[in-house]
Amino acid sequence: LSALAAQIIHNNQLQDGQEVLIVTLVNSAVDNFENRIKGFFDNPVQALYKYRVRTLHGLAHDIVRENPALVGLENKFAIIDEREADFIRKEAANAWLASNPGRIDDLLDASIVESKRDWIRREKLPELVTGIALAFIRSAKDNRQTPESLRNRLDAAPIPLSLAEMGWDIYTNYQRALSYRGAVDFDDLIRLALDALEISPELLERLRDRFPFIMEDEAQDSSLLQERILGKLSRGNWVRVGDPNQAIFETFTTAKPEYLLEFIRSATVRKDLPVSGRSQPSIIGLANALIGWVNTDHPNSDCRSSLTPPYILAAESDDPQPNPENNTA
Repeated sequence: LSALAAQIIHNNQLQDGQEVLIVTLVNSAVDNFENRIKGFFDNPVQALYKYRVRTLHGLAHDIVRENPALVGLENKFAIIDEREADFIRKEAANAWLASNPGRIDDLLDASIVESKRDWIRREKLPELVTGIALAFIRSAKDNRQTPESLRNRLDAAPIPLSLAEMGWDIYTNYQRALSYRGAVDFDDLIRLALDALEISPELLERLRDRFPFIMEDEAQDSSLLQERILGKLSRGNWVRVGDPNQAIFETFTTAKPEYLLEFIRSATVRKDLPVSGRSQPSIIGLANALIGWVNTDHPNSDCRSSLTPPYILAAESDDPQPNPENNTA
């Protein structure tokens, strides 16, 4: 992706004010991409202001900052960091527990003696409820559900949903605390960025013109909102690089490797990149054996599509990143 971005810049495929947009997963990769792209130029100034490397949160921030009023924010809105977000969630969870004594007792094992129940209420429930609240709030925001829209859904539910009611209550108080601070969290940014692109055709067209080439790294861990944001920004020049077999984020986010697999099936151009110089040949052999076993012999037939070819190939001996030798020690 770095070489492709540099090639686009070298070939003068960008007009004034346009940039190659690269979206990657973590902040450390942002610096890595920038250093690699600069390395393709004798004078790094040649590439200045012609590419932009962002995490999804960074890109969402750029989009919302274009016109905060579109999504109901002040021009000087703040972004709270994870530490402050954790503190607010914990405060909201503790407030719920204080206001609802005994509400979770029905979920405890009936065989637990009263003395241990007291210990659980005192020592374990605050941490447990805070963890549930974190998962609930993130899931709600990933699915673009506000406290108001969730309230409507809960009111229409055919049966009472006690844990969902708890999650909604804490979510509502959490968002109220953010609003009091004139702030949003990182998950809000992503949801609001997509809202802004849907609300304003003018903003969407301006950003499409600014980013005529879009590149996505680690696309196997793309969330639904990330895919929708990049899909809206793209006019067709969207390059996605990833390995569905290495998806690791779907257990705690809305990321799913199926999004990339579906994109691959529908893509007009596809190129397999099976060569890896990262691992010892014995590790590559084990990984390939696992892919084969899952595809043909996994005892649960529903799991047989969870890993997909191509199989990994070791690098050639003259490759600039040759595989390390097997460790026989």
